[in-house]
Amino acid sequence: MPLADTAQGTLHYDVVDQVAPWRQKRLPILFHHGIGASPGIWAGWQPALADAFRLMTFDMRGYGRSTIPAEDFKWSLDLLVEDLFAVADAAGAERFHLVGESIGGTVALAAALARPGRIATLTVSNGAHLGASIQRVEAWRRQLDEGGSKGWSDAFLRDRFHDGAVSPERLAWFAAEQEKWSRASILNALGVLIGTDLTPRLREIRCPTLLLHPDGSPFIPVPVMADLFKGLPDAELNVFGRSRHGLPFSHAVQCAQALRSFLDSRRVD
Repeated sequence: MPLADTAQGTLHYDVVDQVAPWRQKRLPILFHHGIGASPGIWAGWQPALADAFRLMTFDMRGYGRSTIPAEDFKWSLDLLVEDLFAVADAAGAERFHLVGESIGGTVALAAALARPGRIATLTVSNGAHLGASIQRVEAWRRQLDEGGSKGWSDAFLRDRFHDGAVSPERLAWFAAEQEKWSRASILNALGVLIGTDLTPRLREIRCPTLLLHPDGSPFIPVPVMADLFKGLPDAELNVFGRSRHGLPFSHAVQCAQALRSFLDSRRVD
């Protein structure tokens, strides 16, 4: 089982490498999922990308096969950024394209600020630079207290997907993965997100950036993403109609096609 070592535990990661041996490989892509999600959400992105890119996914800290910190463990944005680079190092990726969704998008923005030389391009899906702008998160603690992870997950699913946006089988899989998250990991990761404000440093992010955003996220209104777009020196913004906070799963094919077009047009690798 591939594991990336950190000073505060290990992180499980996977690599998909289906690039034909006679084809020159482009820079790899590292994916970072958000709170309640899992690396499996990126499976629908693979067909559009795997012919040319090595694809790296991992279980973020607090979930799945990675280290689950104690309830009183001190989480921070810097810690999550270091986790991301620990995975890249373990997978042998010195420079790479970075894709993050939800808090993974926030971590990706911070990673591009921390080590700009290692990030070729940046993609943020349903993520924000300003945690205090996130709406409807005060209810999470009450949902967890009253209904546990399942009660919280049931409510969160309505925030992620419109009715009929994904098949019953896919929805059941997503729900089962989401319910595996512990109360402490959910609230501690959320605390990192709420305390983040990258607004003053957005102009420092020089790499080409693709922004993918739903038109109906209950957490991050479109104007917040528009502010992020305006603050970045080199960015493209795509807003997807009839979508919610589960955009990278419900619209995996469309998002992956947007990313492939973006990478093919920029050819920074």
